[in-house]
Amino acid sequence: MAPQDKNTPPPLPEPLRVAVADSHTHLDMQEGTVEEALAKAASVGVTTVVQVGCDLAGSRWAAETAAAHDSVHATVALHPNEAPRIVLGDPDGWSRQGARGPGGDSALDAALAEIDKLAALPQVRGVGETGLDCFRTGPDGMAAQEASFRAHIEIAKRHGKALVIHDREAHDDVLRILREEGAPDRVVFHCYSGDAEMAKVCAAAGYFMSFAGNVTFKNAQPLRDALAVAPPELVLVETDAPFLTPAPYRGRANAPYLIPVTLRAMAEVTGMTEDALATAVAANTARAFGY
Repeated sequence: MAPQDKNTPPPLPEPLRVAVADSHTHLDMQEGTVEEALAKAASVGVTTVVQVGCDLAGSRWAAETAAAHDSVHATVALHPNEAPRIVLGDPDGWSRQGARGPGGDSALDAALAEIDKLAALPQVRGVGETGLDCFRTGPDGMAAQEASFRAHIEIAKRHGKALVIHDREAHDDVLRILREEGAPDRVVFHCYSGDAEMAKVCAAAGYFMSFAGNVTFKNAQPLRDALAVAPPELVLVETDAPFLTPAPYRGRANAPYLIPVTLRAMAEVTGMTEDALATAVAANTARAFGY
């Protein structure tokens, strides 16, 4: 693919016959307006999206956007990589917020108190993405990350909302903390990244597993093995747009309208028909997020 193609949006896929939801997207990081993104998605059968917050500004925006659009549901949280930045500072301004000095534990507590307030709103259907990320946060940031994760679990339980988990290279610790704290009734592993063995553990606990475009990547056989053993009633589909664009469009910007590409690849792995998987995923997403 020529480099200039990276900036060309992938074409519209063939529409799904059974409407589904994108269980995890970041409309605030995508090109164009929310209205354009929703219309384009709806035109191929993606009629609902879950807009995910990663910091205070993004969580406020998610709640406002869900209030303004019937087809959008919000989740609110401090991303696992955001918590250490609040506590220890973010001199590089990596997180779209400019350089920040260290705020200490009190700044994290204040931010969590605002997430708690947002989580009470009716259009906010989940608390997340929260969890652990051992890929981007070094050892010095793990205490803040873990404290934040435990606080989000408590917030989700108190408000009766789904818990949306970001788990990057931290499977054992995420599962351990869920056991220690006691998991909420509904837990979603966003962009599921474990293997088939972990999928069995999640299934036994009743955790939802949401698969993203990386399930289509050549090197992702462990993910496909996990999908193959995941119970159909616990499987969701997501874009994580603008990231993780499914093959053959990897490297270009992702968007909710590309859900059919991932769903069709998933149907092949599970041996289900496209319509049967879409029907299951649609029901599962509504059940997971209580809409």
